[in-house]
Amino acid sequence: MPDDRIATVRPVEESEATGRVAAIFDDIKTTKKIDFVPVFWRVIATNPTQLEGVWTTLKALMHPEAVGRTSRLDPVTREAVALAVSATNGCPYCINSHSAALRKLGLDPEALGEILAIAGLFNMTNALANGYQVVPDVRPPID
Repeated sequence: MPDDRIATVRPVEESEATGRVAAIFDDIKTTKKIDFVPVFWRVIATNPTQLEGVWTTLKALMHPEAVGRTSRLDPVTREAVALAVSATNGCPYCINSHSAALRKLGLDPEALGEILAIAGLFNMTNALANGYQVVPDVRPPID
């Protein structure tokens, strides 16, 4: 019998959400301008405290305008960093989510490939620098 589960716990269905979880689900849809709550959020909603903490932090960093903050990074840069880290960490869910967000922001498949190529390049150069135990000789200024 195939295992068609999408997670290790049963995701909270939007129709079952109440109280704090329902409010966060609504905020996710409004902030992200989508008409459904992605399964990641429905899975971590099994622990409302975790849902609130992760959503609050993600909203502040990835959607700063929604909390009245002006980011020094534009939305494409923020999503590109998220995609690169997701690829490095090997998270298929996040790779798909952030690739979709970047496509929605106007990036084409070639640009996504460039982001992934840069992430791959720096995974390699980081491994080489660590493997050779290279001592830093170029450092940023301390303001």
